Amino acid sequence: MSYPDDRKYTKEHEWVLIENGKAKMGITNHAQEELGEIVFVEVPEAGKEVSAGDTVCVVESTKAASDVYAPIGGKVVEGNAALEASPDLVNSDPHGEGWMVLFEGFSEDEVQGLMTAAEYTEYIS
Repeated sequence: MSYPDDRKYTKEHEWVLIENGKAKMGITNHAQEELGEIVFVEVPEAGKEVSAGDTVCVVESTKAASDVYAPIGGKVVEGNAALEASPDLVNSDPHGEGWMVLFEGFSEDEVQGLMTAAEYTEYIS
């Protein structure tokens, strides 16, 4: 699988995409493959302030429950409500409709400090 070049990645297998001054995040295809079938996703409430490394979501799969960490700090604008009814979107489209959180008020320096798609691909190989 090739990873989209338009976003940045973490060693904890999250991705960040900057669009229109906001940062959208989710977990990578590699992460969803490791987790297996996802049956529940708990997303944060709008307005929650997080720092990089804070737990921002909880994902439950048929294998285990796992924390998802904020790749960057900022204020939650929105959690992906579609995941409540269809947590399997994280499995079927982890880099698209399976996104988890939208942030604002983040640091561009934090984003630049994350891995590129090429670096992430090398990291997981």
